[in-house]
Amino acid sequence: METATIPHTIQASPDHAMLHLQLPPGRSIRAEAASMAAMDPSLELTTSARGGFKRLLSGENIFLNTFTAHEREGQLDLAPSVPGDIVHVSLENQALYVQNGAFLACSEGVNVDASYQGLKGFFGGKGLFMARCTGLGDLWFSTYGGIVEIPVEDRYVVDNGYVVAFTEGLDYNVKPRGVLKSFFFSQEGLVTHFSGKGRLWVQTRRVPALVNWADSFRREKTNTPDDD
Repeated sequence: METATIPHTIQASPDHAMLHLQLPPGRSIRAEAASMAAMDPSLELTTSARGGFKRLLSGENIFLNTFTAHEREGQLDLAPSVPGDIVHVSLENQALYVQNGAFLACSEGVNVDASYQGLKGFFGGKGLFMARCTGLGDLWFSTYGGIVEIPVEDRYVVDNGYVVAFTEGLDYNVKPRGVLKSFFFSQEGLVTHFSGKGRLWVQTRRVPALVNWADSFRREKTNTPDDD
């Protein structure tokens, strides 16, 4: 059964993107808790816990808000928790893996569950779990910075901190970049080696890099006689 894409626009992309939706009568979407910026008062809002402890381990909030349009179309604006871009993907009964905290919203035909990634996920910097999105319908995810889609035909290497999402047709392994010496002293860390055929989304910025850059401008507190 084919599900029509919910009319939407992504505004203020890529720096401070906001998702604007126009929910047709009888349609619903599920969204990350606290992501609602504005809504039509005709929409019904309900909150439920989904995924339980596994979803909590994946870095997502266990509570999801469901917005439903009943008798007439309703407008809804969703804003991610960090400044950056939003991507829309139409799922057609395939699976897509999304990094911790990147899930924003989905339509009623999409199921979002936590998928155990094992130690390769842990050493990849994304935790033991990632969000596994399956089904038929709309999916929106977001991250800090812009998001670039890369078609992978055979192999591709990405710094592990830049991976946002990838399709199920891709396998991956996490390895140190270069020899052991460069791993400790180059500040490049680990990289993710993808293989297979599918789609990959990477982000253009990383929060840790911003924090390290901003930290260099902090004033160091000096002791004064009154501090002793």
